[in-house]
Amino acid sequence: MRTAFLKICFMAIVFVSCSHDKPKTDVGKTIKEYSVLTMVSKSVTVHQDFPATIQGQRVIEIRPMISGYLKEIYVNEGDHVKKGQLLFKIDNPQYDQEVLTAKASINSAVANVNSAKMEIDKVRPLVEKQIVSDFRLQSAELTLQTKEAALEQAKVALANAETNLSYTTLRSPQDGIIGMIPYKTGALVGSNSSEALTTLSDISEVFAYFSWNEKQLLNLLSDSSGETIEEKIKNIPKATLILANSAKYPLKGRVEMASGLISTETGSATFKAVFANPEGLIRSGSSATISIPEVKDSILIVPQSATYELQNKRFIFTVGQDNKVSAVPITSSPSDDGKYFFVSEGLKAGDRVVIEGVSSLRDGMTIIPKETNAVSFYSKIN
Repeated sequence: MRTAFLKICFMAIVFVSCSHDKPKTDVGKTIKEYSVLTMVSKSVTVHQDFPATIQGQRVIEIRPMISGYLKEIYVNEGDHVKKGQLLFKIDNPQYDQEVLTAKASINSAVANVNSAKMEIDKVRPLVEKQIVSDFRLQSAELTLQTKEAALEQAKVALANAETNLSYTTLRSPQDGIIGMIPYKTGALVGSNSSEALTTLSDISEVFAYFSWNEKQLLNLLSDSSGETIEEKIKNIPKATLILANSAKYPLKGRVEMASGLISTETGSATFKAVFANPEGLIRSGSSATISIPEVKDSILIVPQSATYELQNKRFIFTVGQDNKVSAVPITSSPSDDGKYFFVSEGLKAGDRVVIEGVSSLRDGMTIIPKETNAVSFYSKIN
């Protein structure tokens, strides 16, 4: 009896214990609601940005052709000048003296020519009357030719002296803007000076030089219409110039190839974007950013907040038919404003992705999907 009683008590204890443990196995974690977006392909315009340096259409170094002391500086740094405007005056008395000497030589040569002509006029009647021989007249004529040749040499010497003297005055070879002037009045300057007197830049048009690496260039050319490289480059969309203060220059620029070679050192090719600069707002030597638009067709877009990064890979959570989430690696590029990612690999149209609260998700977790209106979502983009 005692043994039977103990068995009945043991079974009662087990029954009570099991009745207390059962609710714990039935009660699971609360399933939460998450916003979900169904992927739809869309055409978007993205921009590729490249650092650029600005150069004027023509940048000329103003250097003296002769040596001398800088006597006058007629312009200031940054001045707008016109073609032919006086810029500098160099003092070198040697060239003034050479002009005076050449003029004196001409006067002397003219006198010698006149004297030789008078000699001929005197000898010719005597020869005609056979008072003197023809040899005397021929000799006088040869003397005249010699004196005339000396006169021509004197004229050439004067032209050379005047040319050298003109080098003491430097005028602007074009319209443009004066750059730095490293020399002051009284400085000794010459054609062999290490620095130019100044630079003159024509900025009616400016060139923004930038580089495309080989991969970017191949992708661009493959996406551009045209049969030849020249046609493809011609069909590249107009570029936008972003100035150093982040302001966008109002005029668009055309992209041209500046170098036909890909540098073996950098693996890139140099291009230039040409911008009209009628108001002279853009200055040569300044820095800027070139932004070139590119239309991407049939691309998937997800919010940046819907992704996370792990071991240099970007992931997003997709939702299956059973409402369980799966972490999927994606290949993407950021939008211009940094709010979205353009997904090129890892997703397809029709996939459902979680767009909020991804930090609390784990692979295989079950959720309650709350569908986001795709039309409303995509209307905010672009």
